[in-house]
Amino acid sequence: MTGATGNVGRQVVAQLLTEGVGARALLRGFGKVGLPAGVEAASGDLSEPGTLDAALVGIDRVFLIWPFLTTDGAPAVLEAIGRHVRHVVYLSSSGVREDTELQSDPINQLHADMERLIERSALGRTILRSSTIASNALGWAGQIRSGEVVRGPDIAPAAVIHEGDVAAVAVRALADDGGHAGARHVLTGPQILSRAEQVRTIGEAIGRPLRFDGIPAHVARRQMLADGRPPALVEALLASAETRPAANLISSAVEEVTGAPARTFRQWASDHAVDFR
Repeated sequence: MTGATGNVGRQVVAQLLTEGVGARALLRGFGKVGLPAGVEAASGDLSEPGTLDAALVGIDRVFLIWPFLTTDGAPAVLEAIGRHVRHVVYLSSSGVREDTELQSDPINQLHADMERLIERSALGRTILRSSTIASNALGWAGQIRSGEVVRGPDIAPAAVIHEGDVAAVAVRALADDGGHAGARHVLTGPQILSRAEQVRTIGEAIGRPLRFDGIPAHVARRQMLADGRPPALVEALLASAETRPAANLISSAVEEVTGAPARTFRQWASDHAVDFR
C-alpha cells in the first residue's frame, strides 16, 4: 500500500494487521519509522515507476494515495500496478462531480483525473470519495500550543471525517474479497462543521477557549510560503479554499460498510488532544 506512514495509511496498516491480514508498505527507503510492528516494508517510489515491480510481487490489492498535484506519471504507475495487482482502492475526494469534467478546484480536478485513469485501466477498483479528513486539523497544532487563535484561510463547511473511519472502509474494500468491486463510497462524518467550529471543539477537548480567525488569501500565501510549503501546493490549497462550494452531504456509507457509525469530530478532538497541548 502507498501512503503507509500518513494519517490514513498508518490506520489502514494497523487495522489490517488487527484483522490478521498481511500488509506491505511502499516506502522510499527501507526504514519503518511510524509503521506498526509486523508490517512488511518494500522500497519503491511512485515518482519512479520502474522501482515498483519488485515491491508488487505477490500483492493482489493496493491501497493507493496519489501524493502529487498532477497525474503526470500516473499512467506508468497504474501500468506497473496492473502487471501484478487485480484491484486498487483509491482515496479520492467527495468534492468530485460526475456531471462535469471541469471540477471546482485543482485538488478535486486531480482526483477526478485519477479516477478516470483508474477506470480506463484493466484494474478492478473501489473509489473512496472522502470528505475533509479530520487529521488536516493537526496543521493547527503549533498555533494552538502557543496561543488561543488559529489563523488561516477559511473554507466552506464540510462533514469532517475521522481518518480512522476512512481507514476502516478501506480495510473492508481490501479484505472483503470482491465485495466492493466497482463501488464508489462517499465518506463523511456525521456533522457539517466550519473551521471555526472545529477549532472551538478542539479547545473544548483540551480545556481552554480557542477561536478561528480567517485571513485573506494573500496573507495566507505569504505565511505558507514562509513555512516552507511548496509553491504549487500553496496555490492549490488556496484555490480550494476560495472556490470550493459548501458541502451539504452527510453520508451513511461508513456505517453501511463497517457496521459502526462514523465518529464525530468531538471524538476525534478527544483522541488527539495530546497533539494540541
